[in-house]
Amino acid sequence: MANKSHSTLYTGVTSDLYSRVVEHKQKIHPKSFTAKYNCNKLVYFESFHDIEEAIAREKQIKGGSRAKKIALIESMNPEWNDLFEKVKEW
Repeated sequence: MANKSHSTLYTGVTSDLYSRVVEHKQKIHPKSFTAKYNCNKLVYFESFHDIEEAIAREKQIKGGSRAKKIALIESMNPEWNDLFEKVKEW
C-alpha cells in the first residue's frame, strides 16, 4: 500500500486481500499505520497458497531497502496505479 504521493509504503500479509484493502481504504482502524499515513492505494501484491510462505515473503520485503521496494512495485506497476480493481476481479 502507498499514500497518494508515494512517500510512505506499507507491507502486510492477509488471507483476504480484497477485504483488507477495503479496511485500509475506509480507515476501519483509525490508529493504524495505514490510516495515520493515508496509505490507501494498492500498488503491489503477490499471491501464495501457503501462509508460511506469504509471511516469509512479507519479512523479506520489509527487510529490503526502499529502493528495492520501489523497484519491485515498478516491475509490476510502473505507473503506480491503484490495483484494487484487479483484486475485485481476481
